[in-house]
Amino acid sequence: ETLFSPVSTEEVPPRLLSLPKKPTPKICGSNYPLSIAFIVVNEFCERFSYYGMKAVLTLYFLYFLHWSEDTSTSIYHAFSSLCYFTPILGAAIADSWLGKFKTIIYLSLVYVLGHVVKSLGALPIIGGQMVHTVLSLVGLSLIALGTGGIKPCVAAFGGDQFEEKHAEERTRYFSVFYLSINAGSLISTFITPMLRGDVQCFGEDCYALAFGVPGLLMVIALVVFSMGSKIYRKPPPEGNIVTQVAKCIWFAISNRFNNRSGDIPKRQHWLDWAAEKYPKQLIMDVKALTRVLFLYIPLPMFWALLDQQGSRWTLQATRMNGNLGFFVLQPDQMQVLNPLLVLIFIPLFDLVIYRLVSKCGINFSSLRKMAVGMILASLAFAVAAAVEIKIDRMTPPQPGSQKIFLQALNLADDEVKVTVLGDENNTVLEESIKSFQKMPHYAQLHLKTKSQDFYFYLKYHNLSVYTKHSMEEKNWYSLIILEDGKNISSMMVKVEENKTTNGMTAVRFVNTLRKEVNISLGTDISLTVGEDYGVSAYTTLQSGEYPAVHCRTEDKNFSLNMGLLDPGAAYLFVIINRTSQDPQAWKMEDMPTTKLSIAWQLPQYALVTAGEVMFSVTGLEFSYSQAPTSMKSVLQAAWLLTVAVGNIIVLVVAQFSGLVQWAEFILFSCLLLVVCLIFSIMGYNYVPIKPEDLQEPADKHIPYTQRNMINLETKKTKL
Repeated sequence: ETLFSPVSTEEVPPRLLSLPKKPTPKICGSNYPLSIAFIVVNEFCERFSYYGMKAVLTLYFLYFLHWSEDTSTSIYHAFSSLCYFTPILGAAIADSWLGKFKTIIYLSLVYVLGHVVKSLGALPIIGGQMVHTVLSLVGLSLIALGTGGIKPCVAAFGGDQFEEKHAEERTRYFSVFYLSINAGSLISTFITPMLRGDVQCFGEDCYALAFGVPGLLMVIALVVFSMGSKIYRKPPPEGNIVTQVAKCIWFAISNRFNNRSGDIPKRQHWLDWAAEKYPKQLIMDVKALTRVLFLYIPLPMFWALLDQQGSRWTLQATRMNGNLGFFVLQPDQMQVLNPLLVLIFIPLFDLVIYRLVSKCGINFSSLRKMAVGMILASLAFAVAAAVEIKIDRMTPPQPGSQKIFLQALNLADDEVKVTVLGDENNTVLEESIKSFQKMPHYAQLHLKTKSQDFYFYLKYHNLSVYTKHSMEEKNWYSLIILEDGKNISSMMVKVEENKTTNGMTAVRFVNTLRKEVNISLGTDISLTVGEDYGVSAYTTLQSGEYPAVHCRTEDKNFSLNMGLLDPGAAYLFVIINRTSQDPQAWKMEDMPTTKLSIAWQLPQYALVTAGEVMFSVTGLEFSYSQAPTSMKSVLQAAWLLTVAVGNIIVLVVAQFSGLVQWAEFILFSCLLLVVCLIFSIMGYNYVPIKPEDLQEPADKHIPYTQRNMINLETKKTKL
């Protein structure tokens, strides 16, 4: 018999006797429960779903919803921030109400619903701009609730499947679990941009497919997880330690405030004011926790830089040439470098770099590793700023107010002298252009008003022709000179700015033949160009080699060699027949594009990923070593909150800074350097706790929820 002396007025809930459980099925006779196979597959599919959807999100905002770059960046980071706030809610639901299994099931259903709504919002045939925007925001909100809500539950639920005597197998399980996260991220970040860019639906990039496939993977994740329902170990909710810590801190603060009289003796630590209500051990653990949380204050700035890979860096990639010769990279595919380099850098740093530093006699502590990680991320943004400046220098200037850009294309058989006169007969441009040549560059003409007439004097052999063309400000124009027998004429064509900078290219055709030409550019892309110098509209197609494009007139079939089409460029093809053979295509770049290779982003990705490995992995390891075992979940929640706050920082800067892009990169780089300095000072003054100081007494396994209710004093025990 055991006698108890209660010291709390709270009622103790009756505890059920734990009946012996039947053994759980194992994998191939090992000590690994069969149930973890369902959990690992579920995590792979869920991470594929999340990262695949997120990879194309910024370009979806920019090109489908037609938001500005700043708005696209802000919404992207608002969504990312929400995904790191909702784990707190998911953990509270699982620990205090539903348990981990039901929380994962119910929030996965919300997750799937979010994907369905998001995919519907990417279908051009459903509603207009407002409908697409509403569906997208509702879908993203549901996805954020789903992915964030199950984030703290899945890994812990997998750990619950192991018996205590199989701790070694449980450690290996977590390694496989995090490998599945990286595998899902790596594969999906590579595949979904291809689904978006390489597949055309409704005449444009197929965002509905790029969102639908990750949604399908989430359905598979839910089905696979549900299949293991009968063999899971499902521990009941045990109370949320995060809530208890928050209540303890709040009680200490309020109690100190209520007893601020000078007559009341001071206490050694402000948390000691919670002693009236909470056990001493809990207060001691919270004290250790607050020492670590104090070091967390500067951390959000690092995440503000790291998470811009999917927003600002992807937008930077849209202005670069993705053609690597052997493969054309989509702008959003560059994000695949991060999980790929993480898998390379973690063993490289652990097995090589850290050991070399140690052999050199340098004390490379955890806090120093984190500071170096911050410096590397800061350098990455300095490199990104340098790349951005290079892009700006190589990008052709845009015509401003009361300005136009003009080039002339001579399709006549001989040289033509072109003179452009203003409205006062003053010469504003004079150029001699050879047959089938163009002006070496666009000429900039100034207008006196928003729209102005210009007079063109064309001299061809002994023939002189005067024509008048009206042009509007802020536009590009091509003057096409035509020959008809012994006479010449001209037509003015406005060059449309190519918005398909997301790995696509744009082409248009001028048909000099006497017959209409039908051109097939793909299985579902064809156009017709009228006879006698008919001009087609721009057609968007995938960049790459086009050696034989099928064409047809009413009495003849032939092929045109269009050559290599660079991503982001706009081309003009003139169909001519100057020999007795088949017609040919004369190719010229209609609008110049940036020639800087997307490979120039590799150094900044390498630097920021190295910084992530040194900062993130080391930071979690250090945090766990400096806090009691009971506070691990609180630390995880606080760590996720630093990521959320970091995304909010990017949102604020993107909306209100008003800086050009390279200057914004420099701003973030400098801010992180300042934060790194502050963190280094905090770390220098921090006194690490030895692991043995955190060892808990033998009875420490009793949950705080039970300790808070009753203190058991054993009077007599008879076995």
